[in-house]
Amino acid sequence: MTVPASSVSPLAHEGRLAHFPVALFSTVMGMAGLAIAWLKAHHDGSVPLDIGLALRWLASGLYVFLLAIYAAKALRHPDAVRSDWGHPVRLNFFPAISIGLILLGIAWAQDAPGAARWLWGIGAAAHLTFTLLAMSSWIHHAHYDIRHANPAWFIPVVGNILVPIAGVRFAPLDVSWFFFSIGLVFWLVLKTIVLYRLFFHEALPARLTPTLFILIAPPAVGFISYVALTGQLDAFARVLYFTALFLTLLLASNAVRFFRLPFFISAWAYSFPLAAMTIATFEMSARSGSAFYAGLSWGLLAILSAVVALLALKTLAAAAGHRICVPE
Repeated sequence: MTVPASSVSPLAHEGRLAHFPVALFSTVMGMAGLAIAWLKAHHDGSVPLDIGLALRWLASGLYVFLLAIYAAKALRHPDAVRSDWGHPVRLNFFPAISIGLILLGIAWAQDAPGAARWLWGIGAAAHLTFTLLAMSSWIHHAHYDIRHANPAWFIPVVGNILVPIAGVRFAPLDVSWFFFSIGLVFWLVLKTIVLYRLFFHEALPARLTPTLFILIAPPAVGFISYVALTGQLDAFARVLYFTALFLTLLLASNAVRFFRLPFFISAWAYSFPLAAMTIATFEMSARSGSAFYAGLSWGLLAILSAVVALLALKTLAAAAGHRICVPE
């Protein structure tokens, strides 16, 4: 049967580069988070340092690779990039580009502080820009609907909470408090909107269901940043940690639902929040001296490593099967 030319989308005639998804930068977030978790495990335990170092190089190389491809897309298919930016869901994945830089700055802070300072500084500045642009888009919108709200909306604004983790070393303390305040306050605002959408409107489509794991990240990262800012494990730090722990248990209790989903790139949303929870638990273990948190942190590290390995294999299989960089 011959398909009429008029029925074929114009985008179908473009190369696969035009359909390269900005959401792929979430793979860097997951890989960098895994690297930081293993580096943290080395400092808090007896695991070989080489694992964390290898993962750090892998995350760095992956970021450069993806950035080069997306830059080529921007040069050759600027209309496709503008389409991504104007999309109510894909817009929220652009800040994964700046978050990747911030995470690499955190990962390299101990061994290459000079380079890490540049990575962190460029990432923080870029992320603030993405935050301003995204929030301006939300405020002056003409096309958003409550159905568009989903946990990926946390990425542009709540990603600011990451900045203090390395920022306490690289900039005046007020800079870190500035970013922390943005992320924390608007996390509460956006969480209210997203939970309202989840409670009182139709369920998330299957493609976006993995983004529910993003609910874990803000309190988990908030705990890590708050402890870095204050240097102590106080009552508010515990509130943040136990909020993240509760959300982890809530999502774990629905694990069967997630296992039944087909693979989408959005499945990488499992990785960074689990990494954040793992790192937060290592931090909780180190500061409390509790054997419970020590055991929990190693269990979470094992789960995180298995999840990232599985996601990497499924992503490579999808790429080999030409199921990535195709029209949605």
